Amino acid sequence: MIAEANNPNTKKTKLDFKDSKYATGRRKKSIAKVWLKKGSGIIHINKIKMIDYFINPNLQIAVNRPLKVINGETIYDVRASVKGGGLSGQAGAVILGIARALVMTDPNYKASLKKEKLTTRDSRAVERKKYGHKKARKSFQFSKR
Repeated sequence: MIAEANNPNTKKTKLDFKDSKYATGRRKKSIAKVWLKKGSGIIHINKIKMIDYFINPNLQIAVNRPLKVINGETIYDVRASVKGGGLSGQAGAVILGIARALVMTDPNYKASLKKEKLTTRDSRAVERKKYGHKKARKSFQFSKR
């Protein structure tokens, strides 16, 4: 899916996540399994560093957002396994997974994460195409005569 993921030069590190909190996040067609533990602020997604997996800086900032809200960017290590969908959907799934895992570690985080709307699943998805239409809502040009 990503060129860096198939690159043999990219180092895959063995991560020890015993005694960690687990949460699941979903967005569009993506599902993320997230493990969170005390550490130094390293984020790995599919055994690849987050910076190498999400090349787009906007997605990198978005994934860090739940940790930034609680000022825990250097406190927690995150390991995520994501499948399905595209990169933005995967980033959204990881965000929800991190937020849920943070609430499990300390329930006091819930108020600040909820205020930023990070604890609820974004249920928006692609609308299906309708019969007799070009796309979901776009129709063919109407001719009266």
